[in-house]
Amino acid sequence: MTPSAYTVTGHWIGGETVAGSAGTLPVVNPATGEVVAKTPAGTAADVDRAVVAARAAFPAWAATTPRHRADVLRRLGAGLGVRQEEIAQAITAEMGSPIGMSRTAQVAFPAAVVESVVALADDFAWTEEVGNSLIVREPIGVVGAITPWNFPLQQIVSKVAPALLAGNTIVFKPSENAPLTARILAEVAADAGVPAGVLNVVYGTGAVVGEAISAHPDIDMISFTGSTRAGKRIGAVAAETVKRVALELGGKGANIILDDADLPEAVTRGLMMAFSNGGQVCGAWPRMLVPASRQDEVVALAVEAAGQYTVGDPTDEATRIGPMASEAHRKKVVGYIDRGIADGARLVFGGPDRPAGLATGAYVQPTIFADVDPTSAIAQEEIFGPVLTIIPYGDEDEAVAIANGTPYGLTSGVFGEPEHALTVARRLRVGQVDVNAGHWNPFAPFGGYKQSGNGREFGRFGLEEFLETTSIQR
Repeated sequence: MTPSAYTVTGHWIGGETVAGSAGTLPVVNPATGEVVAKTPAGTAADVDRAVVAARAAFPAWAATTPRHRADVLRRLGAGLGVRQEEIAQAITAEMGSPIGMSRTAQVAFPAAVVESVVALADDFAWTEEVGNSLIVREPIGVVGAITPWNFPLQQIVSKVAPALLAGNTIVFKPSENAPLTARILAEVAADAGVPAGVLNVVYGTGAVVGEAISAHPDIDMISFTGSTRAGKRIGAVAAETVKRVALELGGKGANIILDDADLPEAVTRGLMMAFSNGGQVCGAWPRMLVPASRQDEVVALAVEAAGQYTVGDPTDEATRIGPMASEAHRKKVVGYIDRGIADGARLVFGGPDRPAGLATGAYVQPTIFADVDPTSAIAQEEIFGPVLTIIPYGDEDEAVAIANGTPYGLTSGVFGEPEHALTVARRLRVGQVDVNAGHWNPFAPFGGYKQSGNGREFGRFGLEEFLETTSIQR
């Protein structure tokens, strides 16, 4: 596909392409520095127009049955399947996800989410009797969705699918760094039978379009995934109109390896959860907590496994870590690696220099530190890159305290004898814990404690975020 094929000529508003009026924004391939596409630079006026379209479409869409909406979503999921190679190529071009991962996780996760949302339609308690009251769950109205660049389609679908099933209409802004799959989704949705105005896409920056969506008085809810810093701003702006806000923000997940764990399995799986998607995953486990007496064993296993993470051209099937999503982000990650060295952590793999043979592009070396102080910057702050910090602990209580001792609370892992690991997992102040690499479940809730956000995605928990509740006494 040629670069020009990715260019988006306008916003998607009211079921048609609407030309932008404020110039364009470049989409840069982080592997090459090449501009591969352009999108409109949206304005507050573009948001206004999209909100008008969404507000006009709301009554008719809300009046349809959940079964009808589920049938539309089923067709939408099938349509995404037809275009999965196009989607994978676009994601690799816009944010550098290795093509193997783009063809699997970046495409498979959204498909699983759509399927799980469709399955909710018939069994969800849309109404229920509580004593003399009829409890009715109904759509909240117009939803503003703002999504990040690390899983471009997954993050959009995780909001759009339950919001549509609930009967809402949507105005969403994809990341300006990775906006290409948003248009594909809009086209597939239209073909699937989503009426004009029900799903609208406005491209642009967070400072302009994101701000306008958050502040808009005719948007009833904001669903945002991204950095904690941006989430705080959205919450403050949205508070002026007292709209509902669901925030899925940063993370600093801990992988607690207990003394009775299968050490090779725990280290190998933990490293994958630190380096997957180049570490650009909010639910990653960048902290590996290990018994102090076994740290040397863990370091040896981690260094050996890290050597299998080939860094390079994301279009190459052999690549496991592509570039960071932008040059600015590469510099941020390298800055943290430099900070770790300066603060006295022991560098055992990688480092701040560019990977061999990659003099250009937003590449960093996958990096491992040992003997990391749990209060240091690299152990406390979200790096969002392939940087693993190995932190020794003295006993189980200390491990739990370290795991809980950051401003975040999104995900963690525990490896050990199953019942022992479960006991430790229940002590963690996070929204999701995997015990011995438990499988992802799209029906289970995902979301955070503390500065990792509020609200939940997936399953009935995610659907409930997009519903209002009315109590009718009789």
